Amino acid sequence: MAETKFGMAALFETVPDIYRAAEKVRDAGFQHWDVHTPFPVHGLDAAMGLKRSRVPVLTFIGGVTGCLTGVFIAWYMGKYDYPLIVGGKPFFSLIFPFPIYYELTILLAAFGTFLGMFLTNFLPRHHHPVMNFERWAEVMDDKFLIVIESRDPRYETEKTRRFLEGLGGVDVSEVAD
Repeated sequence: MAETKFGMAALFETVPDIYRAAEKVRDAGFQHWDVHTPFPVHGLDAAMGLKRSRVPVLTFIGGVTGCLTGVFIAWYMGKYDYPLIVGGKPFFSLIFPFPIYYELTILLAAFGTFLGMFLTNFLPRHHHPVMNFERWAEVMDDKFLIVIESRDPRYETEKTRRFLEGLGGVDVSEVAD
């Protein structure tokens, strides 16, 4: 059985190198590629041309749902389940059950964030082909990696290899799928 190739990978030594290389890969028009770093690099998402994540929207939807659920629960219980007038107070007030709104807002916002991360990152994925790269351990320590996937319309093995070498990439090699 022939081994399929996931893409072409190149190592970089410093943050400025990976930043400039990411800008050049973006400007070259590649669509299916990624950068792997041992720590977050400020501004790298902009250099890669990535759009803003959808996770905050799902977090907001979860929070609003939690708040409205808390208000509904307090209203329903005060009006129908347990209508009890204590000290002349109304059956429903927005003030006294505030901890319920607050806690449900936090809880469902957290669930929205968790679900959003799973959906947008296609989790769970226990193994990624990039981990087949022979120097992957160095990427998790102090090196930086750009991987251009073979499914990219602009990917051609030799042209992509020369392109990554021209960017200053060290140890440019194919990654098995």
